[in-house]
Amino acid sequence: MAAPTLQQPSFLLANLKADSTTKPLLQRCQDLVKIIDEYPAKELHVIFPWLVESVFGSLDGIIAGWNLRLLHSRSTEYNVVMEFLNPSGPMMKLVYKLQAEEYKYEIPVNYLPGPLKACIQEGVLPDCPLFHNKLQFPLSGLLTLNIALNPFEFFMFNFAFCLITPKVSLSHGGSTDSAYFVLVDIYLKYFLPSEGSVPPSPFSDSRGSVTAPSPRSSSVSFTGYGVHSPSLLKHHIFHQPSVNADPAAQEIWRTETLLQMFVEVWLHHYSLEMYQKLQSPQVKEPFSPTEEHVLVVRLLVKHLHAFSNSLKPEQLSSSPSAHSHTHTSPLEEFKRVVVQRFVQQKLYLFLQHCFGHWPLDASFRAVLETWLSYIQPWRYTGEKTNVQESFVQENLLMYTKLFQVFLNRAVRTDLVNAKNALMVFRVAKVFAQPNLAEMILKGEQLFLEPEHVLHHRQSRGYLTPGQGGSYLSSRQRVVTDMVFRVKSHVYALEGQDCQYKQMFGTDLRGAVSLSLIQIIAQARQTAKRISDHSSEVAANNSFLSWFGLGSSDLNSTFPGAEPEESGECLKKTHEFLDRALENLCQIFKLNQGQLTQLISNLGSSQDDGNCKQLPDCIQSDSGLILTDLGRRQLGGHMEAVCSRPDFLGRLGRHYLTDPDWTSRLRQSPMSRQTVERSRQPRLSLRPLASYRTLLLLLLLYMLGALLSFSPASSTALILAGGFLYGLLVALFGDKLKTH
Repeated sequence: MAAPTLQQPSFLLANLKADSTTKPLLQRCQDLVKIIDEYPAKELHVIFPWLVESVFGSLDGIIAGWNLRLLHSRSTEYNVVMEFLNPSGPMMKLVYKLQAEEYKYEIPVNYLPGPLKACIQEGVLPDCPLFHNKLQFPLSGLLTLNIALNPFEFFMFNFAFCLITPKVSLSHGGSTDSAYFVLVDIYLKYFLPSEGSVPPSPFSDSRGSVTAPSPRSSSVSFTGYGVHSPSLLKHHIFHQPSVNADPAAQEIWRTETLLQMFVEVWLHHYSLEMYQKLQSPQVKEPFSPTEEHVLVVRLLVKHLHAFSNSLKPEQLSSSPSAHSHTHTSPLEEFKRVVVQRFVQQKLYLFLQHCFGHWPLDASFRAVLETWLSYIQPWRYTGEKTNVQESFVQENLLMYTKLFQVFLNRAVRTDLVNAKNALMVFRVAKVFAQPNLAEMILKGEQLFLEPEHVLHHRQSRGYLTPGQGGSYLSSRQRVVTDMVFRVKSHVYALEGQDCQYKQMFGTDLRGAVSLSLIQIIAQARQTAKRISDHSSEVAANNSFLSWFGLGSSDLNSTFPGAEPEESGECLKKTHEFLDRALENLCQIFKLNQGQLTQLISNLGSSQDDGNCKQLPDCIQSDSGLILTDLGRRQLGGHMEAVCSRPDFLGRLGRHYLTDPDWTSRLRQSPMSRQTVERSRQPRLSLRPLASYRTLLLLLLLYMLGALLSFSPASSTALILAGGFLYGLLVALFGDKLKTH
């Protein structure tokens, strides 16, 4: 394009800011596409920070940007935004164009996650190499400390930070069809490919490259459990490539940068020290993730497993030492270490915090499924595979410690709610997978291996036969490696002085059998009782609806009912809890007979409590049947009422006794004892079955229909008339008899 048509950078930025308030988004994006194509990097550099902020919003949340978290596919602007922000779209083209130069963009340290900010402000080098050599020291002091990021890092930081920026208008629920969620999915598939490699940048970035930090040894001494090596990767796959690196190595840094930025911004809000302080109720939690945040983290976890499990079988089975002598692409090496190296520790603390602080409601399902996705990497291999023992050992706490924290939640949760019952069933089902419980138990045994035995094995395990060793020591070496792997994992996540509590120890086994199973059994009984009550109410409503008295809302059949606690949902609750009990028995090898006895005892005790409220009855094939005693258990109360000389006594005698019993005594062939028994007060509905009464009711209802009364109104008038008649008889009956 001819040079005179180009505007000065200051005018270009001013015009873009003016257009942002007047032009529609489609036209603005079309203008930006032309500007990105035609302007040189020197002039695009000026507008880049403003453009990033206008898209993702400001870090303080004041500027909303394009509201990617609220933008859904139903919107007319959705396709415009997705096309502009696509990994191969105009915005990323701008990033690559600036990446080829030596431009830097500053981010205030105050916006970094808590532990990362604390490290930098205390002068400690962060464990994430992404933030090494990035500090900008101002003259005004540490409070205005900034980090300088290259264009790709700056873009990804703002994109990741958009998720945790407080938005006033955003609802609490998460959405998996928003533009933001879909873009995360697209970026992960593009930069963490399961097949092939990351497409190369359209611009050479050699000018903007910074020499990577000097390579550090990937070997870890056996002593000093929990001390991770600074990097398990080769020199050429650090986040910033060297100028002379090969083309494949030049491209891997974008994959590592994107992943590290996502993990740091989304997960690194809790350190081990900070989490220990948070156990005190006086300490205010520094960060509370939303359901939307957790759903995006789960998406990241699923992609990481698919990415890591896409290693070829021969590369997966080869040892790291043997692997280092063979030619393997940097991307394949990255797949080997990505989960343990970059994600495990931060995700563990993130989940532990969510387990302890999330409300006891159904929204916890997002956290639960994130955890279950992480501990089942074999679900994301593209084909059906078995449980991976090495992964279980290297992530032991993810299984054992988080299961115990979940147990503490479950015993405090309303398991009558079908959604909560489903979560208990989901966890029990996952841990009941074939061989998983045995692998967890083996991992715990490896961790509890005594130190002196371990060092004795180590001292003999690496000797060759010529040095006095044995070829049988190769098995000892394997065991020693497994022990080291488990111990280093536990100490890295919990600290050297951690007190490990076994998942399959006697304490937790007792907690499961005594606490959780009892609560599940109680919830089953409650759900069944409420379900039966709901069925009775539904049957009554079907009858009363003829009179217009039935309730159309079956959820109100008992106080405090929720939609999840009525009708079919209660049947699902019973089913979920039944299957959860079966799986828990399988996991912890509980005696089925004892479980059955425990549940039957609980059920009989509740039945006894219910029976105390019923009259005397016996159990038959057709249900409960009243005995003679049960039929007359209220006779004493009725006699007391009818024997009163006042108005209440006269009213009771009118409704509960037969006024013509003396004449019937003379005329009846029945024995005097039988007739005397019929004289006792009782509630008799026999008059309602007489033809005379039925004919009278029919005539009254027909009269009501002629007068435009509804059946309910007619019934109410009839009952009121009958009651008034009884009142008149009680008041004046004796006087009429005397006259």
